[in-house]
Amino acid sequence: MAKAGALDLASGVGGKIEKDEVLSAVDRYEKYHVSYGGDLGQRKANYTDMVNKYYDLVTSFYEFGWGESFHFAHRWKGESLQESIKRHEHFLALQLGLKPGQKVLDVGCGIGGPLREISRFSMTSITGLNNNEYQITRGKELNRRTGVDNTCDFVKADFMKMPLQDNSFDAVYAIEATCHAPDAYGCYKEIYRVLKPGQYFAAYEWCMTDAFDPNNQEHQKIKAEIELGDGLPDIRLTSKCLEALKQAGFEVIWEKDIAVDSPVPWYLPLDTSHFSMSSFRLTSVGRLFTRNMVKGLEYIGLAPKGSLRVQQFLEKAAEGLVEGGKREIFTPMYFFLARKPLSDN
Repeated sequence: MAKAGALDLASGVGGKIEKDEVLSAVDRYEKYHVSYGGDLGQRKANYTDMVNKYYDLVTSFYEFGWGESFHFAHRWKGESLQESIKRHEHFLALQLGLKPGQKVLDVGCGIGGPLREISRFSMTSITGLNNNEYQITRGKELNRRTGVDNTCDFVKADFMKMPLQDNSFDAVYAIEATCHAPDAYGCYKEIYRVLKPGQYFAAYEWCMTDAFDPNNQEHQKIKAEIELGDGLPDIRLTSKCLEALKQAGFEVIWEKDIAVDSPVPWYLPLDTSHFSMSSFRLTSVGRLFTRNMVKGLEYIGLAPKGSLRVQQFLEKAAEGLVEGGKREIFTPMYFFLARKPLSDN
C-alpha cells in the first residue's frame, strides 16, 4: 500500500486532538522530558497521557515517512528498507512457530502494519492492542482496505492492564512497543497472564546496551533525545528486560541484540550522510523537503499550529538514534523468544 501523501500528513497531525489544541498539546508533551524540565518520575506516573499525546502528534508523520510498519529492521546488503521490514516481521512469525488459525496478540500494534503482514504470512487471526484511539481508527480502515478485517481487529487498552481473559492467546508478540511501558515487569506479567501455557512470547525491544555509561553526559544526552522524540518514559538496559522476563515467569529460549550482526546499519535510513531514492523521505534532502512542506501547510492553515514543532522533535530523535547506533549504546532490536511454562510449578 502506498505511503500517505502531503494532505494525509497535514490532516492527520494531532490525531484525535482538536486542531486548535495541537500547539498546547506539543507544549505539554515536551514538558514531560528532561530538556524541557521534566523528570523520570513524572513520565512514568503519566505515561498513558504522554504516550497518547505522542502518537496523536506523530502518527501521520510516521506514516508519511516510514509507511505502515513503524519499526527498524536487520538488513542485508542489496535489500530495500521495506523488504527488510517485511523480513523482520516474517522472522518473528517463524520464531513463534505460528500456524494457520491460531489466535495471536500484537501488543502495542500501532496502525497495524506488522499485524496485517504477519496475519497474511502465517494465516492467523491477530488482535492488535493499542491505547491510542486515532491509531486504532486508522488501523481499522487499513484492515478494511487490505481485506483482513474479518480475521484481524483491535482492542483499545493499556498493556499494563489488559481487559483480556487469562490463557487466551496461542502466541504474543511486541515490536518496538513495550519500551513505552513504565515498568517492564508489570507489562511482561500481563502478557504472561493472557498467553496460554506452553506457548511463546517474542519481542523486539528498544534498549540501552552494556556500552551505555550513565555517568557519560554525552550518552545521557543521546538517551534523552531518543526519549523525547519517541515518547519513552525511560529506555531500559537489555539486562533489565531479560531480568523482568524471568521475574514475570517466562523461560527465555534465546535472546540477542540482532543489530550487532546487521550487514547494513539499522540507523542508515536516518543518517543524513546517506541518500536513497527508495526511502527518499527519510534522507536529509527528503527531511528538508518535509520540513518546508509542513511549514507551508501550517502557514496556510492546512496543518495545525504546532506541526512544525512535531517535525523538529522527530528530527532531534533521528539525530539521537543515529548517534546511539554509531556509538553502539542503543539498539532498537534486542530480540528475545520466551515461553510460558506448562505449569507455574
